[in-house]
Amino acid sequence: MPLTYAIGDIHGSLPKLRRLIARCEEHAEGRSMTFVFLGDYIDRGPQSAGVVRYLISLQSRLPGRVIALKGNHEAMALDAVDGTMAEALWLTQGGAATLASYRVGTVRDLPRRHLDWMRALPLSCDDGSRFFVHAGIDPEKPLDAQEDRDLIWIRERFLADSRDFGRLVVHGHTPLATDAPDLHCNRLNLDTAAVFGGPLTAAVFVDTQVKPIAFLQAK
Repeated sequence: MPLTYAIGDIHGSLPKLRRLIARCEEHAEGRSMTFVFLGDYIDRGPQSAGVVRYLISLQSRLPGRVIALKGNHEAMALDAVDGTMAEALWLTQGGAATLASYRVGTVRDLPRRHLDWMRALPLSCDDGSRFFVHAGIDPEKPLDAQEDRDLIWIRERFLADSRDFGRLVVHGHTPLATDAPDLHCNRLNLDTAAVFGGPLTAAVFVDTQVKPIAFLQAK
């Protein structure tokens, strides 16, 4: 039975990412596995460059089985590159740690390959049972009519809504105060605040049921 592992916000936490992927591979026991990363690979944590390199390598090692979604922090870095956001603002949102990890002085000096990779990241993934996204959705709009900004930035209007969205929305973006993922009838938050001392969390899904069959964590 194929398995899908959805992984929450990483934010430069490379050792936790390595440990979690090892746990997932051990859990799979040779079964077909797909990874869905929910965005926010960079900023705040000390090893943003290493995380991006690791994910690019993982995509090469497992072609077609590693889906990395764009988070608001990748979007902010790109906005800073493009001049639609002041670089100084990005730096205050964790960008300074990203520059330090790359050993460069400005966002425009980040490796072109990594910026191109971030630019190409999709905003969502729909497997028919789950809708994977960084932040959430606008509850007032169908899934196929969402605004890009909401997919990577929305919080309160989505988090407070209890209606059926037609899919289980699997997201990150909003750090949880406890080490446990937050599962509701219509959504699942996997941001267990890895960069703030919490674990990095993966939810394990199979095709025969909508909700996860297990959670795996790395501290």
